[in-house]
Amino acid sequence: MRHRFRNLIVLFTASVVLAFAFNFFLLPHEVLSGGVTGLAMIFGLLTPLSSGIWLIVFNIPVLIIGWMKLGKEFIANSVFSVAVTSVAMLYVPVLQVTEDALLSSVFGGVIVGACIGTIIRFYGSTGGFDVIGLVLTLKRDLPLGVLVFGLNSLVVFASGFFFTWELALYTLASIYITGIVVDRIHTRHIKLSLMVVTDQDQKLRGELIGNLIRGITVMNAQGGYSNEERKILYTVISRYELALVKSIIQDVDPRAFVSVTETVEVLGNFRRS
Repeated sequence: MRHRFRNLIVLFTASVVLAFAFNFFLLPHEVLSGGVTGLAMIFGLLTPLSSGIWLIVFNIPVLIIGWMKLGKEFIANSVFSVAVTSVAMLYVPVLQVTEDALLSSVFGGVIVGACIGTIIRFYGSTGGFDVIGLVLTLKRDLPLGVLVFGLNSLVVFASGFFFTWELALYTLASIYITGIVVDRIHTRHIKLSLMVVTDQDQKLRGELIGNLIRGITVMNAQGGYSNEERKILYTVISRYELALVKSIIQDVDPRAFVSVTETVEVLGNFRRS
């Protein structure tokens, strides 16, 4: 419960800072963010409704699909993050920190990337194309970064028609910088081998299977000193899922012995069908 509360505090803080980045750096120069957030910003600039309201509207169907395909805690965290960002954008004034659009694109991209990377690291997302990309990679091991960048490029292309192509290029620069910062904070492409020695194997196995899309191998073990019987749970997860796994293990069996090692390559079925 303590870990859950800590995660929510981090998600809340990152989401509020994200709203400041949008309203202080990107929106004043009509420099858009990528994905569904970018679409919300386009509609917010073209209609009387706030971008925060459009962000909620566009994310509802995306999050419903994600709820059915991805872990329930991930989607719950995503809903929380999107809601906090949307509400914060309604109350944070749109102020122009600098008149230089390029500076706003760079610093806005850095702050947005840091916030999104933090949210992802604590098993959440900002909704939109992050969720769509993750759903698409469930069946095919496609590069998530390529998928998301391709979807974001559609937003950049649309902004060129609605505004100017100069602003579209600023948007592309901002999205590119955001992607670099996200990768520095959270390298989700890294695979990790997880080995857990526990005497709460039934409950822990049920929690992991219920929240992940990974299979788990169970092995018998015996303590070398105590001679007590134990179980070893072995699986391979993405770096993206580590925060959730650590939280589950801490709640179910705080005394479990856990070994996490980086895996060079994975062959076979990495996802549970």
